[in-house]
Amino acid sequence: MSWLDGPMLGFDTETTGVSPTQDRIVTAALILRNEGKVVTRTWLIDPGVEIPARATEVHGITTEKARAEGVSPEEGLEEIAATIAESMRHQIPIVGFNVQYDLTILESELARHGLATLGQRVGDLRPVVDPLVLDRHLDRYRKGPRKLIDMCHIYVVPVVADDLHAADADVLATLDLVRAIADRYPAMAEVSLDSLHDQQAEAHRVWATHFAAWLKSKGTTDDLPSPHWPVATADDGDERAGGEAGLF
Repeated sequence: MSWLDGPMLGFDTETTGVSPTQDRIVTAALILRNEGKVVTRTWLIDPGVEIPARATEVHGITTEKARAEGVSPEEGLEEIAATIAESMRHQIPIVGFNVQYDLTILESELARHGLATLGQRVGDLRPVVDPLVLDRHLDRYRKGPRKLIDMCHIYVVPVVADDLHAADADVLATLDLVRAIADRYPAMAEVSLDSLHDQQAEAHRVWATHFAAWLKSKGTTDDLPSPHWPVATADDGDERAGGEAGLF
């Protein structure tokens, strides 16, 4: 049986900003899909800081709402981390769109609040599946944006655009997107999760180092993409791009 026929745990966060090391988680969703059954759990977290207006425009959560209705970071983050760690121990893939961001901010938040990180709980964070990494490699020469909504259109995944940027809606769309990519590239179903994980890590490394080199050539030296996946590290530095990565 292919891993595509087994359980998958989708993960997404909405946050106070775009920095995975400085910003905070405001909402999160974990959705377990297994044999046609879907179990959803969501969190609203009081991040302990003001939620910028620009972030509220994206996800709709104000500082006042988070303070009045949200759980503490320690409670919410511990529940999220415990669920993800347990899934990883059972080789259930964690599925997320641009999941490097979500896993990195989760690790940063856990450390910030004195909780055990995923790395401390399980060691190597795997298996992880990211449709953005897959698509960026498998259809690398396609022009145009690669946001979740764009890719749902490309792979004919039905979504309601107004629902996206709610963590649970994003997760459901991402889980559907993984299946749609596999339908277009059937070899995905034939590889093991461990192999797919490693191939995505290499594909991301190649993309990130090439893209960082291009940004530097244009004069950009800040906020360069991390070559490490599925979690960015604090000591990211220049790395050689190496050869072309191959998937499957």
